[in-house]
Amino acid sequence: MTIQALIFDVDGTLAETEEVHRAAFNRVFAEERLGWSWDVDLYRELLKTTGGKERMRAYAARIGAGIDDAQIQRMHLAKNAHYGALTRGGKATLRPGVEILIRRGHAAGLKLAICTTTSRANIEALIEATLGADGLALFDVVVGAEDAPVKKPAPDAYVLALERLGLPASACLAFEDSANGLAAAQAAGIATVVTPGIYTAHESFKGAAVVLPSLEGFDWTRPLS
Repeated sequence: MTIQALIFDVDGTLAETEEVHRAAFNRVFAEERLGWSWDVDLYRELLKTTGGKERMRAYAARIGAGIDDAQIQRMHLAKNAHYGALTRGGKATLRPGVEILIRRGHAAGLKLAICTTTSRANIEALIEATLGADGLALFDVVVGAEDAPVKKPAPDAYVLALERLGLPASACLAFEDSANGLAAAQAAGIATVVTPGIYTAHESFKGAAVVLPSLEGFDWTRPLS
């Protein structure tokens, strides 16, 4: 079937945002005087848990810290505020080929969607900082953490995206950077292009339609190989 829609993950796929997220988490931990600090190696491991609140809960349980849900919620809101400020300050840029692909797809009449485990506020911060104030208007569908509480690798977010697009999985192409994201798209029946990021290069992407270093020069009309 002809491709009619492109569905993009956000963190690590559109942009290498995980270092910005890590910096934002560490700012909050310092403000809360927790004595926590997530370095690159630890954060790579923690990324196996999708979702910021879920990640903090998992880490607290791992080290036996007594953090209640109210504090997790408060820290997550503060972390997102830091992330938004850092992103709007230019700390995140789109990966090679991403903007051209988005704009080419839009101009060609394809439907475009975002399918991510991150929050709407984080999506808006990144898109506005990189694609402009009207950047979000390029996307027909946006599915974020608030829309699909069960996170990747579960397929819920992709299933919802397909429903909102009004298209079968066979008419869509997903773009991911992680094994969790790939598993979610595969479970929804969507062929997936993987561009591993700095935190996911070590993962296995068995079953991906194609694994590429970037989306530079990518053409959805050509066979995936």
